[in-house]
Amino acid sequence: MSTDASSRPGGIRRPLRRRLQARAMRVINVPMRFVLSRSVATPLTRRLMLITYTGRRSGKQYRQPLSYVEHDGALLTPGGGKWKLNLPPGEPVRMRLRGRDVTARPEFIADPDEVEHLLAVMSAANPRVRNFVGIPHDAEGRLDRDRLQTALRYGFRVVRWHLDPQT
Repeated sequence: MSTDASSRPGGIRRPLRRRLQARAMRVINVPMRFVLSRSVATPLTRRLMLITYTGRRSGKQYRQPLSYVEHDGALLTPGGGKWKLNLPPGEPVRMRLRGRDVTARPEFIADPDEVEHLLAVMSAANPRVRNFVGIPHDAEGRLDRDRLQTALRYGFRVVRWHLDPQT
């Protein structure tokens, strides 16, 4: 059994589209880390930030490019993938935001109604969010509730980043 299947509840394998997307992001993230780590704001930094965290088991430092949207004084990020498992809720995380070093505290949103609302906010500001999240919409334009529940069961969250005032 592959690691994809064994790491998922019930040994269910991730769809091919999602596996290919994850592989492509690993390649794209290499130059993105370089660009986002610069101390100058670029057009990319309007939608992307770079967080730095320590692996919970390895102790290794990681730098993860993330898309974000500003909303109500916080930053919103779609939280698919395993990177968020390394972030203790409420603990400060270093990030490079628009060419500056700041810290922010993550809040993980798992309530289906709140997740749907925040994803709509994020999609309105950045339509590409829909492609990365991959939860289909029903005929009324709302997220498919069964697929949303499945995504949440597998660990999908919206991360609301609260910037520390001193940074």
